[in-house]
Amino acid sequence: MRDLILASLSPRRQELLRFITEDFKVVPAHVDEDISEKMPDKLTMELSAIKAEAVFKDNPSHIVIGSDTVVYKDGRILGKPAHKDEAFRMLKELSGSVHEVYTGVTVRSSEKTVTFFEKTEVAFIDMSDEEILSYIGTGEPMDKAGAYGIQGLGARFVRYVSGDFFTVMGLPVSRLYITLKKEFPEIFQ
Repeated sequence: MRDLILASLSPRRQELLRFITEDFKVVPAHVDEDISEKMPDKLTMELSAIKAEAVFKDNPSHIVIGSDTVVYKDGRILGKPAHKDEAFRMLKELSGSVHEVYTGVTVRSSEKTVTFFEKTEVAFIDMSDEEILSYIGTGEPMDKAGAYGIQGLGARFVRYVSGDFFTVMGLPVSRLYITLKKEFPEIFQ
């Protein structure tokens, strides 16, 4: 039987994939994520495909899932902040406004490759500079797209979510489950 492999070390993605199946392995994808694509749907799909392919290359008899998430606001992609000042600027920009979160997913096997994306809107409350600095001080924003974790302390700033909540966490569970059931049913046998 073929193994299911998640091409990510993200504890959030691992937690979410466990909602679908406990039977998977984790193999991180070490790829250059600096590509020129500027549209968030295409960017996340392209990066998820690059990640899936990188792991598939060394595991060609298995099924590999790659994923990528970005925050998009006013025509700009907000990735993971490089330092605290960048995290502050991102959170200040998101404060009191609505932004979009895109997650692209690629499922790769020797027979086929399926790639898709999901988009979710997130609205933030107004945040004071003190609230932002306090949040940054927790360290949570530093490894997350858009400098926040909706499933953690960042939840206190979320006014509403329109779309798939799990897309914001980094893996659209329902869409992935439907895709695996339809395109890769052997996973569930």
